[in-house]
Amino acid sequence: MLNRSVVMVRPKQPFLDWAAQANGSGESPDRDDERIVYLIPEYDDEQEAWELLEEVYEEIFESELYGWNTDESAWPQQRDFAMFQQWFDIELNSIVEDLCGYELVDEDELDEG
Repeated sequence: MLNRSVVMVRPKQPFLDWAAQANGSGESPDRDDERIVYLIPEYDDEQEAWELLEEVYEEIFESELYGWNTDESAWPQQRDFAMFQQWFDIELNSIVEDLCGYELVDEDELDEG
């Protein structure tokens, strides 16, 4: 078991509406597309999970926006935790089990090295 927890987000209608206008094509992501799994620190209860999420939501929000439009000037400028909750369904899970028999590698660190 890893000393991490997991959060996944699915876009709600406000994100889908923004995405449709942000790229000019009128297309938006499919709500059921494959989602990114974000590893977050371990937590013991739901209150702690939401406190941790409030600390990292900006990074998740930006990752989701970037995945649809890399032009940061097209992103909503006044992003806060309330907006994050309005734009995404949030799924938290406190247990991460690693079933692989090899070392966990951060590809971003490999690219920097």
